Amino acid sequence: MAFTQAPLPFDAGALEPSGMSAKTFEFHYGKHHAAYINKLNDLVAGTELADKSLEEVIKTSYKEGKTAIFNNAAQAWNHDFFWKCLKASGGGKPSGDLAAKIEKDFGSYDKFAEEFKNAAATQFGSGWAWLVSDNGTLKVTKTANAENPLVMDQTPLLTLDVWEHAYYLDFQNRRPDFIKNFLENLVNWDFVASNLASA
Repeated sequence: MAFTQAPLPFDAGALEPSGMSAKTFEFHYGKHHAAYINKLNDLVAGTELADKSLEEVIKTSYKEGKTAIFNNAAQAWNHDFFWKCLKASGGGKPSGDLAAKIEKDFGSYDKFAEEFKNAAATQFGSGWAWLVSDNGTLKVTKTANAENPLVMDQTPLLTLDVWEHAYYLDFQNRRPDFIKNFLENLVNWDFVASNLASA
């Protein structure tokens, strides 16, 4: 059973007013994300991993040091998760149980935002910034390249892709502006809240 690329959860041009262009999605979703799926299928064809879930492939290939399979599987998963973290006219502060949990574990939303911006801005080279639940406590983390919280027994709640292809068409080399725009205009807090509720 081949892995397939899920459709974007919004129209490719829907986030233009919120700072992410259709052209970015044409390349990021249409080429980069698609390439990870295609390469993964090539790598696992005819192996015992071909019939596993994507999460199982990620964890198994990480443990067994199957780097090429891990990189493509994790990037396929990371991107699918990232698209769900976005919505038109999103961002701002969360509410409800999520807001209370952020307040409890970070001290304030502003403290969380400061930590998240710092993690995303200081990830050298390619990688991801995350909000995770780690044994019930919310933490901000960052990972290099394809790595994600699944292999660290953490539950991912929110992510931001800081590979250059995620932002270069819209923000060029201004990664801090991309991060700020993400938090202010793009975060799908409903998705994050649902992840927390099921963590």
